[in-house]
Order: sequence, then structure tokens, then C-alpha cells
Amino acid sequence: VITCRGHCCVPWCAPVKVKHGHVSCQTPRGERNKNVLGTRCKIRCKTGYEMHGSSEILCMASKQWSGNYACREVRCPKLAMPSNRGYKCSDGSYFNSRCQFFCSPGYTLRGDLSASCQSSRTWSGGNSVCVDVDPPVITCPNIKEKTAEPGKLTAKVTWDTPEGKDTADGILTDVILKGKPSGSHFPEGNHKLSYTVFDRAENKATCRFNVRVRVRRCTPLSVPDNGWMKCDSATDNYGATCEFRCLGGYELRGSAARVCQFNMEWSGLETSCAPMNINVGVRSAAALLDQFYEKRRVLIISAPSAANHYYRFQMTNLQHAQCGLDLRHVTVIELVGVYPAQIGRIRHRLIPPGLALQLRLLLQLSQNSFNMVLLDKQGVDKQRYTFPITAAEIFTTIDTFPLRTEEATLQKEAGQSC
Repeated sequence: VITCRGHCCVPWCAPVKVKHGHVSCQTPRGERNKNVLGTRCKIRCKTGYEMHGSSEILCMASKQWSGNYACREVRCPKLAMPSNRGYKCSDGSYFNSRCQFFCSPGYTLRGDLSASCQSSRTWSGGNSVCVDVDPPVITCPNIKEKTAEPGKLTAKVTWDTPEGKDTADGILTDVILKGKPSGSHFPEGNHKLSYTVFDRAENKATCRFNVRVRVRRCTPLSVPDNGWMKCDSATDNYGATCEFRCLGGYELRGSAARVCQFNMEWSGLETSCAPMNINVGVRSAAALLDQFYEKRRVLIISAPSAANHYYRFQMTNLQHAQCGLDLRHVTVIELVGVYPAQIGRIRHRLIPPGLALQLRLLLQLSQNSFNMVLLDKQGVDKQRYTFPITAAEIFTTIDTFPLRTEEATLQKEAGQSC
């Protein structure tokens, strides 16, 4: 039996108190106290909170409410953690917690910058990824100018292959060099090279550098008049050697060979070819022949008189072969007559009788018969004749001399011929 005083019923169950929620109760007869026997209460949680237990309870005769109840804060599921991404939240995974996303060094965030826990226990946003968009880093070598070695037109250039660095995961997939590799020989001039590196996201970075090779060069030399010049290498580069020779009838003045030095100056003295001047006023036959040493070959023709049949035939034959004689560096010396009436002649220059006699004695030439002797540039007696021969036969003999073979090659290169 429920005892009431006036319109108030006696409280029966404990008062309903809901933290983070609202209670709406209805008594059996509209009593003022909302916890009398038979009172029915509905519980609603505030936004961000959810009901745990019964949302509707009844005050029973046992003075207990028919169920347990509590409003607990809404909690969202834990956010996913994609690779290379992290987040920092204001209140964990609870309602209204705001989580800011960030990426590992070298990565860039694409998508939502943050996500918030909603009352529906879901996250607003969160659709973002961290991508590698930063290119790797590479620094090319710094190579100074290289100078070609003596006698060469190239320089060997070496450098350490640069090591690229990826700002994200540190992994590079490829390094590509455009140009010659380290340790190559580079020709004269400026050469542009580059290295390109790729990371796993196919980002790339390129660095460029130059290899400059210098060839030290002297001022080009000129071919001397009445002579020729033969140079090796590139003719004017550091270490190049130029050799000089003179045409028949000319002697070399200055240096026979000159070298381009490191200071880009030629060694030796300027080269020229001057007309050969034979001194017939010397005291001995040996002194006369010494003037031809290593310069000219000598063909000495001796006859008892200018009327000698062999002598006349020989001289007539040689008159038409002067070009061939000059090409082969041959000087003709004539010794005609019998002592004391003998005379000597080198072209138009007369040799004193005493000197002519010495020549016959030195070379053992009889003054009573026709004789010829051919001397090479070292003064060596190469061939003797007791009868006239054609110029062609003389030339054939001379052309077998080793030194003449080299001369012929140089003359051909210089375009000299009869």
C-alpha cells in the first residue's frame, strides 16, 4: 500500500542522476518526487556521449531501479597509420579530438590535413597519404682545367663518382652519367657532362660539370725557303718536334730540329737554308771535302784532257741531268789535265792546280786516264768507274743508299720532284 500525504508520494528509489546526460521521469499519479514507486524514467545522453545500459528504467518495489545506466564519452576507432605518416591528437580517440597528420622527412602530405572524432564514432577526414615528391640531392665533382701531356692532344681525367642522397627513404635506384666516364682521355676543348639520379618514387635530380682540356701550343713554324720541314704530333703542340732539311745546293743555318716547350716557346734557333758556299782557298784536299760532310754527295770526274772522249761523253750526259743531281744532293767536281797544267772546277768556280793535284792523290785517281769516284755524305768511297755511265745509272746507285731513301720520302711529302 502506497501512503501519500496530499499529492506527494514518499520517495522510494534513489534519485536518478546522470552525468553527461538528461533524465525525463513520469510518476504514476503525477507526484512531485520523481523517484516514487512505479516512476518510469527515460535517459538521454548529451552529444558526444552514448548510453551504456538501459535508456529507460522503472522504480521497483525493491527500491531499485530496473537497470543500470551511464553516459560515456563517444570513442572513435583508432586511426590507421599508413607508411611514412604519423598524427598527433588533442584528446586521443575521444569525441571532438582533433588529430593533425604529419609525414616523415622527405615526404609531402596529400589529402586531409586533420581528422576529428564525431559523435557517430567516425572520423571526419583522414583520407590522406604521404608521398615522396622531393627529388634526391647530388653534387657533381669540381674539375679544374687539365693540360695535355707532352706530345699528346688529350689528357686523362679522373674523378670520384658522386654519391647521391635521397631525402625520403635514402634509397636510390639508378645513377646515370652522360658523357665519358672517369679515367677517359679527353681531347682539347670543353666537354659537358652530367649525372642524373633517381629515387624509388622516380623523382630525379641532375648535376652538371665541365671537363676542360688545354693543349699548350707554340706559334706555328714556317717551312724555310729552299728547304722542308717535318713535324710530329700536331706540329705545334707542347712536345712536338720539327726537323728541317735543305734542298740540294743549300746548307742549313740555325737548328736542325726544334721542340715546342712547356713555356710555349720553340727550342733552338730559327732555321734557314742558305746557298752553299764552297771555299776553294783551303790548303788541303781533306779540308775541301770536309765542307761537304753530311751535306752533299760528291761525284769527282778526272780526265787527262778536256778532249778526252770519255770525259766529253760523261759531261754531255750530266748536263741534262742537273735537276736529278740537285734532288740527290750531288756536287760534281771536275779534275782535267796533267800536272802542272791541270785545273779543277766546281761548276763555275776554279780549284787551284795544287789543290786539284791533292784531290787526285787523296782519292788515288790517275791523271793519265778517265776515272770517276762517288762519295756519300759521310765521305765514304761508294763507287768507282773507269768509263762513262748514264745519269740514270748514277741515280739508281744513289737511290739504294739508306739515307737517300729517307730523303726521297721527305721530298715526296714536300712535293719536290724533277
